[in-house]
Amino acid sequence: MKIAILDDYQNVALGYADWDSLGADLHVFTEAFGDQDETAERLAGFDVVVAMRERTRFPAAVLERLPALKLLVTTGPRNAAIDLAAAKRGGVVVCGTGGLAAPTAEHTWALILAAARNLPAEFRSMREGGWQVGVGTVLHGKTLGLLGLGRLGAEAARIGQAFGMKPIAWSRNLTAERAAEHGARLVSKEELFAQADVLSIHLVLSERTRGLVDAADLARMKPSALLVNTSRGPIVVEDALLEVLRDKKIAAAALDVYDTEPLPSDHPLRTLDNAVLTPHIGYVSRESYEIFYREVVEDIAAFQAGSPIRVLA
Repeated sequence: MKIAILDDYQNVALGYADWDSLGADLHVFTEAFGDQDETAERLAGFDVVVAMRERTRFPAAVLERLPALKLLVTTGPRNAAIDLAAAKRGGVVVCGTGGLAAPTAEHTWALILAAARNLPAEFRSMREGGWQVGVGTVLHGKTLGLLGLGRLGAEAARIGQAFGMKPIAWSRNLTAERAAEHGARLVSKEELFAQADVLSIHLVLSERTRGLVDAADLARMKPSALLVNTSRGPIVVEDALLEVLRDKKIAAAALDVYDTEPLPSDHPLRTLDNAVLTPHIGYVSRESYEIFYREVVEDIAAFQAGSPIRVLA
């Protein structure tokens, strides 16, 4: 069995599971593929492909060019970058793994604190021999707006309350009772953007949420507000976000996710001093990788034995 392990940017995958137990021919790819043609060409002849989250896309146009592929395993319990219907048509079994909410929730607060206290500029000043260069913002007593109050949003609300913040929340199906269970107050989408001092996004990317945060929403935000996105880049209309950041209509955006990943080296977000950027590392932790890769090996072993597990519908 020939197995491709994709997008192992840190080159650590082989150290997190007992890959030798599979008795397979392993190939590790540590850099992202450039486009669909390169994806299809580099993965030709592989029986199994292991995808790290949504780093590599598998639309029908790619899957149809991989006739040898029998099993596609993604880390995490879902992957919007895989066309499951196309995989089924091609006879490809798609399996997932478990995961942890805590790493992304924690990283959300790392970004919030970094933006609120102007840490990137302060870090840079210290490295360059300087001293204080900015004036930070206190979170205590401020309003935390949560776009989405599922598992991650609820954890963000809990941490926000520990900082003395007042959570408000909105999503299409959120009820006042559900919000109250997590110490938050249900508001309208318009009120969420207008009232939040920190607005943090915690939604799954889907056709319903793609472009959900548009120019009108961003225009409602306070000039002093922070926008935080650790979910998926396309939930926010990128051009609209760039405009409000360039015009200083909000204080800052703290982002871990982007429309195009890896973020191009010449992307305009990289030039803005009010954009705090990290390279989609919300889930990148030792504990997450231990679960991901251990269960990937379990998925492959079960497939070898003829009884696939954690199959995605």
